[in-house]
Amino acid sequence: MAIPATIFAPSTEPLDIAVLVLPRASILEVASVLDPLRAANRHLGREGFRWRVITPDGQPAPLTCGIELPARGGLAAADGADVLIVIAGYSQAEVVTRGLLAGLRRAAGRFRAVGGVDAGPWVLARAGLLDGHRATVHWEDLEDFSTAFPAVEVVPDRFVLSRNRFTAGGAVPAADLMLHLIGTRCGAGVAGRVADSFLFETRADGARPQRPGLLPGARDPRLSAALTLMSQHLDEPLSLEAVAAAQGVGLRRLEQLFRDGLGQGPGAAYLELRLQAARRMMADTTHPIQDIALRTGFADRSSFSRAFRRRFGVAPRAARAGR
Repeated sequence: MAIPATIFAPSTEPLDIAVLVLPRASILEVASVLDPLRAANRHLGREGFRWRVITPDGQPAPLTCGIELPARGGLAAADGADVLIVIAGYSQAEVVTRGLLAGLRRAAGRFRAVGGVDAGPWVLARAGLLDGHRATVHWEDLEDFSTAFPAVEVVPDRFVLSRNRFTAGGAVPAADLMLHLIGTRCGAGVAGRVADSFLFETRADGARPQRPGLLPGARDPRLSAALTLMSQHLDEPLSLEAVAAAQGVGLRRLEQLFRDGLGQGPGAAYLELRLQAARRMMADTTHPIQDIALRTGFADRSSFSRAFRRRFGVAPRAARAGR
């Protein structure tokens, strides 16, 4: 019997998956990949999926929560697997070596499919393994990722399948991706039972945006929509009149929506979105402070520094030095 060209096709053959976990990955990302597979085997009553955890050096991987994840070995321990999934999180640029990238390039052709979760797509793209493919990455990194890798078609979806490549934007989208894999290989009934095991309310379509614009507890969907619109225009902030008009309300009504839902006005909420985005960039990138100021809608570095200090109690440079 011929082996299907894609792993996302009906099959009763066990799928062997090597999961490469980088230091400072999240335990939630690892669990989102592995636990749905474990549950699928339970519901199938057979081994539909096999997996092995590997790390760049074969040693336990320190995760962001402080525990260390045991590994079967280094990249060579992935030999014989059908699929390689790279899971990475904070500081992937610091922990990925040239040797690892070269090893990934050499090994990629031996797998039926190669994927990345959260910052894993950065690693694959740095190895040249996403050139000519559609891909996604965590929403905070979409702009930088697109700029860094012009040969990759970057989309803001939860997860993306592109021939023999797949990417997921974070931990929950990774679980969505695994449910999709289970459903296409083992049937919708099995995927549904796995979803029920973890009390997932729905199984998300990969093409859905990572940030649907829903604010938990918001009384009025116009508040969520306004915040989403603001978050999409951080570098060139919209006027509050434009935000109100987009929701079909006047400025006074917009003010009331924000006061009722957030306890602050829309101007203060917009500034908070911009400053939180700036703080993430200070912690997670090496962009110059002037560049971060412009990316978050400040006219110059001095006005950005004043606003940042008022909000967080330290100057931007001090915040970066203490990260």
